[in-house]
Amino acid sequence: MTKTDKITIDPETFARTILAGNPKGPDEDNRIYIKRQLRLYLEALLMIQDFNNLENTQFDIAKEDQRAKILQKIMEHRY
Repeated sequence: MTKTDKITIDPETFARTILAGNPKGPDEDNRIYIKRQLRLYLEALLMIQDFNNLENTQFDIAKEDQRAKILQKIMEHRY
């Protein structure tokens, strides 16, 4: 993977995967389990959305850096 490869994670798939790995405890009340699952699902969605936003920002910064380097090389060869 290069510096310009962008990673994007599907929030829905990620959240469902997290929930699948979070079984109900043997003595856990259904209501508490459901609340815990809901909280975990929402936190997972928000976390991946934040990650994807950060990844997009970093990708844009990397593209700007790359453009600046290309322009610098053009200017160096021109003079």
